Amino acid sequence: MPAPNESVTAFSALLTEEGRSLLAELRDHDPAKELATATRLRRDHPAELVSAALGMARLRQRAVAKFGAEDAYRMFFTPNGVEQSTRRSVADYRAARFAALGIRSVADLCCGIGGDAIALARLGIRVLAVDRDPLTCEVARANAEALGLAELIEVRCADVAEVDTAGYDAVFVDPARRGGRGRIFDPEAYSPPLSWAIEAARRAPYAALKIAPGVPHEAVPDDAEAEWISDGGDVKEAVLWFGTAPGARRATLLPGGHSLVGAGLPDPAVRPVGRYLYEPDGAVIRAHLVADVAAELGDGGLIDETIAYVTSDELRATDYASAYEITDVLPFNLKKLKAVVRERGIGVAVIKKRGSAVEPEDLRKKLKPAGPNSCVIVLTRAAGAPVMLLGHAARA
Repeated sequence: MPAPNESVTAFSALLTEEGRSLLAELRDHDPAKELATATRLRRDHPAELVSAALGMARLRQRAVAKFGAEDAYRMFFTPNGVEQSTRRSVADYRAARFAALGIRSVADLCCGIGGDAIALARLGIRVLAVDRDPLTCEVARANAEALGLAELIEVRCADVAEVDTAGYDAVFVDPARRGGRGRIFDPEAYSPPLSWAIEAARRAPYAALKIAPGVPHEAVPDDAEAEWISDGGDVKEAVLWFGTAPGARRATLLPGGHSLVGAGLPDPAVRPVGRYLYEPDGAVIRAHLVADVAAELGDGGLIDETIAYVTSDELRATDYASAYEITDVLPFNLKKLKAVVRERGIGVAVIKKRGSAVEPEDLRKKLKPAGPNSCVIVLTRAAGAPVMLLGHAARA
């Protein structure tokens, strides 16, 4: 691994006219042909610059999924930056929440490559972006320049614990949640620790702390609003908000921006599987708001006290769960399931599971689906017993 100053020097070379020209040439390069591409480019460019450009080209291609092609091919990245940065849709949503609070300036602590700072600045919010890694700071600064936001984003290389955030309307903290051994699950092992971030948040008029979605609810302070955010059905993160709605629990689903705030309801009663099964979004489950979805459905109840599936006799529209019409409720039996799949000519089987030890791909190999019809197969428990529910997607 190169020393920090060597990494910054190598990155700085990409900002030269020659470096930018190489990056433009490599925009659509095929990684499978990288050796041949490198050999060709080294005839006219320094080997170190070619290596740096190829590395950045790979990162830009990976970043398209998070930032979109228009931004990704103008921005600069580090490997950790691509992995840990906030997806643009989530950053844009959070920036809009800040703006709706009337916030005009934010101290972005642990800013990384600047994804959140960019979203804030695009709404006219002034940002102090702080990170302690020199290369990361150079990348964040280059991104602000590349996207025409340098006048609104000040990048400072410093320890966040030594930064005075007085004078800013809000603080945003995104602690590092990965270490040398991978993902960190203990909030006090974050860098900086969650306890430090909470105290920093409490000193500001408003604050948001980005944390892992698996954070235990008992770790959420009483004076914080906890929000779980999903994008396209995948839970991306949790955020602790200070200065908004202390004690509230919220699930927000993107891209639609639907937001469910908990009403403090008790768990729904367990009832027999009805005609419809509802699968709450992951953010709803993480926020412990399954009861709120069941209440929205009228006669909704749980199929098992330990399983986050809601059942109902009526089909009702909800933004917070996927609905399935159930045609068969059967005790789990592999032989019976294989017979049903064969007899009904099921060639497309969407297999879901919750509370079952069966792995969907292993089951698919055993079922050998073939035929013109499709089916949703749900492996789960109902009233404590293993069951298989067959049906299809339903839409109110």
